[in-house]
Amino acid sequence: MPDLIDGPPNALHHLVLAHGAGEGPASAFLTHIALGLARGGVRVTRFAFPYMAEMARLGRRRPPDPQRVLLKAWREAIASALAAGAPPSRLAIGGKSLGGRMASLIADEVGAARLVCLGYPFHPPGRAPSGPQPLRTAHLAGLRTPTLICQGTRDPFGRPEEVADDPLSPAVRIVWVPDGDHSLMPHKGSGRTWEDNLDLVVREVLGFLDDSGSSSPPGV
Repeated sequence: MPDLIDGPPNALHHLVLAHGAGEGPASAFLTHIALGLARGGVRVTRFAFPYMAEMARLGRRRPPDPQRVLLKAWREAIASALAAGAPPSRLAIGGKSLGGRMASLIADEVGAARLVCLGYPFHPPGRAPSGPQPLRTAHLAGLRTPTLICQGTRDPFGRPEEVADDPLSPAVRIVWVPDGDHSLMPHKGSGRTWEDNLDLVVREVLGFLDDSGSSSPPGV
């Protein structure tokens, strides 16, 4: 499965994004985010993990690859972006859910300029821990890479009250997306649309990459 690339080739910022567990790089979610960022002048590369590429080839669902395979795919995607001319000092990484979590495990190691997590899986749905879950969040306490997590306020993988006491590094900032679920979809009666929430995320990420801070107050 070839990478999907959007945005100007000579962009100041290059963001490599990985998909979530159930949908690939061409999902409506990542497509909306990538095209919005591209219109803002960011070069965006979306890649597929091996299991997702195999799903696309065979037309059959498969579980995600083991973590070592996912991390190897991440390192290869970063190397490919750099070989294609992405500026090392401006190369950001991230992704949706699983893709963002895997990126967070290697962000410091690879010297990423920024980390963007779109719906972080703090805990399994319905199993909110009373303390941090080592396999999913322990590394976030010592993370050095400037990190933006865009999380829906209704996300079953981590609502505001469920992650309030998690020990997060000062490098990590969470933007709470109003009434969003794990895919940032709001209730029909909320007065917001899915596109509203995704556009909010695009604005936040653009501001984050430009070091200009949030373009709108958290939770608005």
